[in-house]
Amino acid sequence: MTTETFEFQVEARQLLQLMIHSVYSNKDVFLRELVSNASDALDKLRLEKLRDDSLDADVSDLHIRIDVDKEARTLTVRDNGIGMSYDEVGQLIGTIANSGTATFLQELKEAKDAAGAEGLIGQFGVGFYSGFMAADEVTLVSRRAGESQGTRWTSRGEATYTLEKVDDAPQGTSVTLHLKPADPENQLHDYTSPWQIKEIVKRYSDFITWPIRMVPEAGEGESAPEPETLNSMKALWARSRDEVSDDEYHELYKHISHDWREPLETIRLQAEGTFEYQALLFVPAHAPHDLFTRDFRRGIQLYVKRVFIMDDCEELLPPYLRFVKGVVDAADLSLNVSREILQQDRHIRMMQRRLTKKVLSTVKEFMTKDADRYATFWREFGTVLKEGLVTDSENRDAILAVSSFATTHADEPTTLAQYVERMKDGQDDIYYLTGESRQSIENSPHMEAFRDKGIEVLLLTDAVDEVWVDAVGEYEGKRLRSVAKGEIDLDATGDEKADEEREKQAEDYAGLLGWMREQLDEDIKEVRLSARLTVSPACVVSDAHELTPALENMYRAMGQEVPRAQRILELNPGHLLVKGLNQAYKEREDRSGLVESAELLHTLAVLAEGGQPKDPARFVKLVADRLERTL
Repeated sequence: MTTETFEFQVEARQLLQLMIHSVYSNKDVFLRELVSNASDALDKLRLEKLRDDSLDADVSDLHIRIDVDKEARTLTVRDNGIGMSYDEVGQLIGTIANSGTATFLQELKEAKDAAGAEGLIGQFGVGFYSGFMAADEVTLVSRRAGESQGTRWTSRGEATYTLEKVDDAPQGTSVTLHLKPADPENQLHDYTSPWQIKEIVKRYSDFITWPIRMVPEAGEGESAPEPETLNSMKALWARSRDEVSDDEYHELYKHISHDWREPLETIRLQAEGTFEYQALLFVPAHAPHDLFTRDFRRGIQLYVKRVFIMDDCEELLPPYLRFVKGVVDAADLSLNVSREILQQDRHIRMMQRRLTKKVLSTVKEFMTKDADRYATFWREFGTVLKEGLVTDSENRDAILAVSSFATTHADEPTTLAQYVERMKDGQDDIYYLTGESRQSIENSPHMEAFRDKGIEVLLLTDAVDEVWVDAVGEYEGKRLRSVAKGEIDLDATGDEKADEEREKQAEDYAGLLGWMREQLDEDIKEVRLSARLTVSPACVVSDAHELTPALENMYRAMGQEVPRAQRILELNPGHLLVKGLNQAYKEREDRSGLVESAELLHTLAVLAEGGQPKDPARFVKLVADRLERTL
């Protein structure tokens, strides 16, 4: 047979070099690409046979086969699919990134039996050339189903390739890689090793529809063993729920997540229409220990037509759902040329939006139908889910609806809806207080008046609580209001007698308040009487629109410089210590001895809310001196 030599087009030659040396970051993916092309060819033959019963093609055992020859250092991937004619080989392989799938689909659309054909990948021209990352020379032999003569294509991946007609080619396509010399220092890319071939197939092509077979190595003196199938072909997400057992789902979850425990919930989703994809998601039963670390690996496994593309696809779910594991298999996606990087387009945003809503609706079902599972979920993942209240305004209402919080009025967490139902007559705001622990919040002096009057307060102890309450602002028209910020007067009832009493107190303490403001000028911006204290002598509060000290510290820990806000010192006019200080202020002309008392009162208020003294050593000395005087 005559062998013809052709030159690659200039653009094709440049792209070929880019493919070999730059496009793929992981050399192993060449096998994924070749297997994907073979699977595509089998799909095409099956559909062609459905369309044309007279086609002379054997479809009784469609499969992919991988052969390794250690002595010759060759690796062959063959299929008995649709194959290519002489002209098609020249067109599809000689022109990189040209694909016959688009034309094939156009023809099928005109036929009666074209249903399901939209899922073909058909990226033969691009994926085929990835083989040159591992090979010095590639030989392709192909015979189109229904034809009697085949074609051999050979190239060293440089300037030229050869085409030759052959008579003895079997139906389908075989791609033989003449592997580069072995690197004794790097055994990770030994493609003559059967176990490594199995590992690559398992990782990238385990769910391919067609069997991928390889003859295992025979022991010394043994006859050639039968070929074994390397892939499971069990794409659980593509099978109906009735065909899959819970054990199978759980095994897949353990394989994906490396978690030995069973998941809390399995979520199935199938989208049909102009853009089709299937998803199988898992909600773990326990939060991983590194969930809040910078190195935590988040994301969903991404497949395109059952071909593995990416292990941790972060674009498919927002960061606040990073604990969710699973698989998404799309019929088609906008990938870059190497299929290793996802392009941002409307399909990606569409999938993220749909998957996010599905996870949140599942949590809603926990809340309404299975209290135990909801309690488990919220205990393990409530903190991270609340991040979405800050970052995801589109789903904020849905997240808020499935969120619950510790409260002074219940042992179990409560929702905002339940809080609103329990609000007292005339109460317009939803009150909350943030802190490091429930105990520290309940013992805070800010809580005294609320506790005395039986007004419910949400107890927020997660770091994210400092942020989301400001981002949300209100719920069903009820303002979210911190009991440690702004002025709060729970006695404001319009009672003239009570109003007169407060005015009288304000006049009585005006001198002391002004004097203390001057003495503590570096630490506070105002001193005023408090309506929130019933037991403690004093407390410090923030202005209604200022950052809390905890939030200031959080921003500084993230490397953001924020000015330190001066706070407000509130005094309890009914406390003996405050009354005594006011009396001493009125009676003494020399008030220098009261300065230390004012300083101590302020520092005690800071300590009561969990803060730290500005000068711990000075505070200890002042307390010691006072104790010494009492002995």
